[in-house]
Amino acid sequence: MKSSNLNQNRIVNLSPPSLLALGFLGLIFIGSLLLMLPFAHQTEISWLEAIFTATSAVTITGLSVVNVGEAYTPFGQVVIMFLLQCGGLGFMTFAILAFMSLSPKLGLRQQVMAQESIGQTSLKKVSFTIKAVFLYSLFFEAIGTLILTLAWLEDYPFGEALFYAAFYSVSAFNNGGFSLFPNSLMSFSGQYFVTFTISMLYIIGGIGFLVLMDVKQNKSWRKLSPNSKLILTTIMGLNLSAFIVLWLLEASNPQTLALMSVGDQALNAWFHATVPRSSGFYSLPMDQMSDASSLVTIFLMFIGGGSLSTAGGIKVGTFIIVVISVISFLRREDEIRLFNHSISEKTTFKALAVVCITAGLVMTGFMSLLILEPDHDFLDLLFEAVSAACTVGLTRGVTGELQPASLIILMLMMYAGRLGPLTLAYLIATPKKSRLKHPPSEIQIG
Repeated sequence: MKSSNLNQNRIVNLSPPSLLALGFLGLIFIGSLLLMLPFAHQTEISWLEAIFTATSAVTITGLSVVNVGEAYTPFGQVVIMFLLQCGGLGFMTFAILAFMSLSPKLGLRQQVMAQESIGQTSLKKVSFTIKAVFLYSLFFEAIGTLILTLAWLEDYPFGEALFYAAFYSVSAFNNGGFSLFPNSLMSFSGQYFVTFTISMLYIIGGIGFLVLMDVKQNKSWRKLSPNSKLILTTIMGLNLSAFIVLWLLEASNPQTLALMSVGDQALNAWFHATVPRSSGFYSLPMDQMSDASSLVTIFLMFIGGGSLSTAGGIKVGTFIIVVISVISFLRREDEIRLFNHSISEKTTFKALAVVCITAGLVMTGFMSLLILEPDHDFLDLLFEAVSAACTVGLTRGVTGELQPASLIILMLMMYAGRLGPLTLAYLIATPKKSRLKHPPSEIQIG
C-alpha cells in the first residue's frame, strides 16, 4: 500500500513538461499499436511506418511516409484524427478536462500544472481557459465540417463527403496537415470553397486560444490586450507580405501558377503564403516551386503561429519581440515598447532563448540528415529539417525516400519541436535566484 502511494506521489510531483512528455509518448505508443491492428490498414505497414505516422499525428506535424488515404482503413484514419485532436489541444488539456469531470474544483497543485502547460497567468482563469479551448475547437471544426460537406457533396456520396469533411476540419484546425488524397489539395486548387475554408481553419487554429477569447470578450480593437494586438497584426502582416512575395515569385513558373487564371493564382498564392505557418497541406507541387519561394517558406515555417495555438515554430510573438528588441537597440532606446507598454528583459531573454534553441534543434537535425543522406539535395533536407522541428509537415517530396535512421531523426525532431517551447517556458517560469552578486564585465559584441 505504501509503495502504491509512493509511486502515485512521484507521478503527481512530476513537472508539467514531464507530464506532457510522458503523455505524448503514451499517445504515440497507443496510436502505433492501434495503427498496427489488422483492421486499421489495408496495405502492408511496418512498425516504423506506424510509429512515424503516430508521432507525426500527435505532434500535429503532417509528415508521412505512406499515403494515408490508401494505406489505412476508415478505422485507421479515425485513429489518426483522434491523435491529431489530442496533439492539437494538448495532452494536459485533455487530462485536466477528465479531472474536472470527476471533480468540480481543481486543487492548487493541478491549477499550477495547468497554468504552466497552457501559459495562463491567472490561476482563476485556468479552468475557464481549458473549457474555452475545448469548446472553441469543437465549434470551428463543426463549422468547417458543415461547409466542406456541402462543398464535396457534388463529388462524393453524403457519408463519404461527411467523413472527408470531418477529417480535414480536424486536421486543418489542429494544423496537422494530414490528407486522405495522394496529392494533398492539388485536386482542389481551383475550388474556392474547399481551399479557402481549410485555410481559414488552420489560420484560426494558429492564432491562439487566448487571442480568440480576448476578441470574443472585448469585441473592440482598443480594448484588446497588447498580446492580442501583437499576434493579430503580425499574423496579418506576415500573411499579406508572403502572399505578395510568393505570387510574384511563382507567377512566371509554369509548374505552379503561370498556367492558372488570375483568380486561381491569387487563391493558391494565398494558400501557400498562409500554410507554412504550421499546416502541412499544399495545393501546388512543393518540389516544383522556385528556390526563392522555398526559402521564403522555410522562413515562415520557422516563425509558426501564435502561442497557445495548434501551430508550431518559434511563434509570432517570439519573432516580433526579437525584431522589436533589435530595433530598440539600434535606436538606443531605454526600453522596449509595444502598443504603449514596455516589454520586460525577461520576456526578451525568453524570446532569444526560444529562437536559439529552435535554431539549434534545426541545425542538429539538418546536419544529421546531411550525413545520413548524402545523395539528397541540400535544400530538400533543410526544408525537411525545418518542417519537422517546427511541426509543419510540408515536404519537397523526400520523406518517403529517407532511410530508417533519417526517419528516426525526423521523429525525434518532431517530438522535441512539439515539447521544446513548453519545457523552456516552465524552466524560465521558475527562476533560480542566487544570493551572490558578481562584478560586471564588458564583453565585446559585434
